[in-house]
Amino acid sequence: MNVDQADPAELALLRGTFGTGAAPLGREAVRAFEARHGIVLPEPYRTCVAEISDGCEQGPPEYGLLPLAELPRDWGDGRAERRLALPFPLTKAWIWDTDEDLDPDEGVPGSVFDHGSIVLGTDGCGMYWHLIVTGPQRGHIWWISGEGAYPFSGDGTGFAAWVKHWADGKPW
Repeated sequence: MNVDQADPAELALLRGTFGTGAAPLGREAVRAFEARHGIVLPEPYRTCVAEISDGCEQGPPEYGLLPLAELPRDWGDGRAERRLALPFPLTKAWIWDTDEDLDPDEGVPGSVFDHGSIVLGTDGCGMYWHLIVTGPQRGHIWWISGEGAYPFSGDGTGFAAWVKHWADGKPW
């Protein structure tokens, strides 16, 4: 997975999948977003939102691909500020629902939800798909819910593989 240069085959897949999605943002708007947050979006997501489509109501996931920087309606109010430039803290799955070492009074660190990722969308009931934009998992897709966090591992780990998995009708 090359997160710094878009693969033509991946871009062709994204064009075919999101041909009827929302209007793209353009390179200038994407660069302004990146500058504001101190990040560079991983490819091919970066080219997708700049040149192909900034979101798609049909999916993926269940309720559609969110436009860049938007959050799902069920995200909730009063949450901490999202800090995209801080590294995403996980490198392997963590099922905190059964983690005996987790202090119930402290709960799951907010950094799992709010640092180093773009929220791509929701499957409802507090289940969110994230594209990791900083840290060792940059370019990978993670599913984060109230029970745990899991890296996507279909036929690849990045944005194009995740989109293809959905477009092929495979179950999550």
